[in-house]
Amino acid sequence: MFNKLLTIEDEEVDLLLNDLFERYGYDFTNYSRASLKRRIVRLCSLDKFPSFAELRYRVNSDPGYLKHFVEELTVNVTEMFRDPQFYKALRTEVISTLAAKPFIRIWHAGCSTGEEVYSMAILLKEANLLHKSLIYATDLNPTVLEKARKGFFPLPHMKQYSENYIASGGIHDFSSYYTAHYGQVKFDESLGEKMIFSTHNLVSDRSFNEFDLILCRNVLIYFDKDLQDRVLSLLDESLGQLGYLALGTKETLKFSSIQTRYKQLEKEKIWRKIG
Repeated sequence: MFNKLLTIEDEEVDLLLNDLFERYGYDFTNYSRASLKRRIVRLCSLDKFPSFAELRYRVNSDPGYLKHFVEELTVNVTEMFRDPQFYKALRTEVISTLAAKPFIRIWHAGCSTGEEVYSMAILLKEANLLHKSLIYATDLNPTVLEKARKGFFPLPHMKQYSENYIASGGIHDFSSYYTAHYGQVKFDESLGEKMIFSTHNLVSDRSFNEFDLILCRNVLIYFDKDLQDRVLSLLDESLGQLGYLALGTKETLKFSSIQTRYKQLEKEKIWRKIG
């Protein structure tokens, strides 16, 4: 089998990353090298490149393939109400404290295809707060943002999402939030009315607003320590006093430069800005 023969050396990954930066301005140099290498090897196998040299030539000569390549490097796995206990903590410990605010701004940084953005909208709707909230959803990848904006998701995923929703404390019929269309579901348009989707590169773009809650889940795991620190500083600049910062289950503020200004809520990866 082809994919069993393929190997890519670290120096070849460096060459490709340098090409992407020098020729196109995509800066992956501080992404986790192990994660990038796995994705590049997977792409070589899926797209049937017989050698690294042919992959590099295609990336540098075919704009259509370059777009596909960058999208595949940046797509993150996501699902609705992922980690239900995290969403239960959001319901009971975060959303309830935001209720007193006249207006609520939330930022999903690295939102991918939007499953967690719609989960947040459902939480806010059930707390009767959606009408006075705005959810900013950003990602580097415009293709996944377009999918998120449309609000269509695969029907076969709904069973798992429904189970996640119930485990997170949901008490309604999850199917009441969507309508099925030929193997896909379309979520209620009222949920999307409070969402703003936009491209934003956590590596190179700056803060663009002040938020009460920022979720950046399962994004930092793709970055090395220096880039994690830079991104956490960006999120810190974007978060108002007593705001909340939520990360993925394998991510932490420990050992970061902003750690002393935050207090963690119980055992979930949610911190409140106190300093």
